[in-house]
Amino acid sequence: MGGSEEKVVAVIMVGGPTTGTEFRSVSFNTPKPLFPLAGHPMVHHPISACKRIPNLVQVFLIGFYEEREFALYVSSISNELRVPVRYLKEDKPHGSAGALYYFRDLIMEDAPSHVFLLNCDVCCSFPLPDMLSTHRRYGGMGTLLVIKVSAESANSYGALVADPITNELLHYTEKPETFVSDLVNCGVYVFTPGIFGAIQDVSIQREDGANLRQVSCFEALQSATRTLPTDFVRLDQDILSPLAGKKQLYTYETMDFWEQIKSPGMHLKCSGLYLAQFRLTSPHLLTSGDGTKSATIVGDVYVHPSAKIHPTAKIGPDVSISANVRIAAGVRLLNCIIMDDVDIMENAVVMHAIVGWKSSLGKWSRAKGDFDAKLGITILGEAVTVEDEVVVTDSIVLSNKTLIVSVQDEIIL
Repeated sequence: MGGSEEKVVAVIMVGGPTTGTEFRSVSFNTPKPLFPLAGHPMVHHPISACKRIPNLVQVFLIGFYEEREFALYVSSISNELRVPVRYLKEDKPHGSAGALYYFRDLIMEDAPSHVFLLNCDVCCSFPLPDMLSTHRRYGGMGTLLVIKVSAESANSYGALVADPITNELLHYTEKPETFVSDLVNCGVYVFTPGIFGAIQDVSIQREDGANLRQVSCFEALQSATRTLPTDFVRLDQDILSPLAGKKQLYTYETMDFWEQIKSPGMHLKCSGLYLAQFRLTSPHLLTSGDGTKSATIVGDVYVHPSAKIHPTAKIGPDVSISANVRIAAGVRLLNCIIMDDVDIMENAVVMHAIVGWKSSLGKWSRAKGDFDAKLGITILGEAVTVEDEVVVTDSIVLSNKTLIVSVQDEIIL
């Protein structure tokens, strides 16, 4: 890499054990970012997208999980992609912009010209190289990835108004009360180092405000609930909203897919979206088979090389099968995620379901979800045993349980 070329770094926010509790039932002992989607940990998808950015020198993961939880993954992905990936643990939550600022010296150690910021729990095609070249053309401080959504769902996200000609961000509101626009923030950004100054300004203003507010005890109690710590800076409310309309921020609209991975049901959907994307970007990851020497494969299916599947099984569409899985004769799998070391016996059926590590399903058993039902999917936790001929429908079964009778619409703790 020539010295004249501009370097780029990427930062991926991975959150921590206190966030995303609706996911607790499935993620068990695994941090949510390492939970498999389309056969790879969730965080693998944004990291491998970063690999396509020209002159990328480092990827940082920022969160408040314990470092040991990421140590193995970080070293293996660094080797695999030949890009240094580092995990940085926050001592406490600083907000997404605050965390960027907190680690600014490390992030800027290679003197990059641009910093990407991505959220781990979004699922999209991450068009990062195009975003970077468009951002350079705009000449602003930052560019946000945006997408058009249905008017009904727009107020669940950060809604924004952009100039239709210049794509300048004119107005930004996080989860608006009333309809603002059907354009929403995807949680993927590219910034110049100017962003660090903008974050610092917010902190300084807060400190000044705090010093001015030497008020009566009663007022202090009331305002204390509203006053955020000076080093806690949110990207959306504290940076994007005030900078909108100042020729600093611009938008880049994706026409591809985008989803937020907030629930186990979205997990299954996003796994399918990534499998479909493999067909375009890395078809070698998808399995094929016609039922003679290998199982019959329908649609997009990922199978780990170590899995053993009987040729009479039928698999797909939208199935991902992890390491050391054993699938017996006559098994039918569709729209499901099967984790490591799972055993599925003869003629069992799994559909619209997530089957946790080391679980086993007996002969003629079924684990199935129904998208019209309340849960929509069935989840078997770690080391769950479903006995022969037992049917599990629209239920969540936590780890180390054995089911000897069929269940429906239940949460088994």
